[in-house]
Amino acid sequence: MSIQKIAVLGLGKVGSLTARMLTNAGFQVTGIDTRELRRTPPFEVRSADLGDTSGLPALLRPYDAVISCLPYILNKDIAAAAHQEGLHYFDLTEDVPTTQAIRELAKTSKGVMAPQCGLAPGFVGIVAAHLAGEFEKVRSVRMRVGALPQHPTGHLGYAFNWSPEGVVNEYLNDCEVIEEGQHKWVSPMEWIETLYVGGVKLEAFTTSGGLGTMCETFDGKIENLDYKSMRYPGHVDMMNFFFHELLMRERRELAGEILTNAKPPVDDDVVYVHVAAEGWSEGRLNRKEFVRAYYPIEVSGERWTAIAWTTSASACAVIEMVNEGKLPSQGFIRQEEISFEAFLKTPTGALYGDMAG
Repeated sequence: MSIQKIAVLGLGKVGSLTARMLTNAGFQVTGIDTRELRRTPPFEVRSADLGDTSGLPALLRPYDAVISCLPYILNKDIAAAAHQEGLHYFDLTEDVPTTQAIRELAKTSKGVMAPQCGLAPGFVGIVAAHLAGEFEKVRSVRMRVGALPQHPTGHLGYAFNWSPEGVVNEYLNDCEVIEEGQHKWVSPMEWIETLYVGGVKLEAFTTSGGLGTMCETFDGKIENLDYKSMRYPGHVDMMNFFFHELLMRERRELAGEILTNAKPPVDDDVVYVHVAAEGWSEGRLNRKEFVRAYYPIEVSGERWTAIAWTTSASACAVIEMVNEGKLPSQGFIRQEEISFEAFLKTPTGALYGDMAG
């Protein structure tokens, strides 16, 4: 089923940019949000109560596909409505239970069910699978991503340019890994390490959700596989104090409000990506790396943050590939099964090669 009409749900920064990129790619886009927009965007906009689950099937019926740029807690119902109407479904979620529910829907779906199409999970998994594929036997795949302010202040050295609900979940939910061939779960904000990107010193620690379905895909094929978030040094100690010593882990919603109030979003951000794979090829042990720094760019005459465009461009590239027949047209799509070379050849996916620092 080709995609002509697509609904973008949620017109925050990422949703608005996703709608613009899809419009630029030639799709007929309708943005849907509960709020009235201050400015008129270059695509159709509808106002609707997206929390009204009973009205979702009728709301989505006119479209060929839907992408949810809403908080993860709404995605199960949106995916179910898309499934009911036989639409292609895409989202940006990192939430593991949400993805598991969508995978169940995919078993009987008429269209594609493709959650986790953002930066991490999403783009970083495509890169990691590509590097792993260059070895005959893989010893380890390490995935590191950090969305950070370019000019950090204070002890946290952070700014909440991403959903506070998502960040709190990443910091508190258990993390899936493969360690020494064993598929298991470990605690978040541990396994702390130091690394550098472009000479910038960073720390990395375990966070949940970034691997998507990779542990299942590579179980028995890779000895070690893990995902960590990168932050400026000292951040993880402060967050462990906040969540565990002050017991804010017991009040997640309030924790998100406090942190966002203390460290609001910034315009000058940077996204660091550090993916490394080690393995054997022709009897020799080798290491391959993909290390990049991505900065804000201009799209449609407007400046967009690094976290917004790296998230949006990944999702848009996957949608383009589905529409062009370069990905399956039905069922569940794992991000790690997407060809990195084909991804970079899409108009929006090409930004990852063109805009790297």
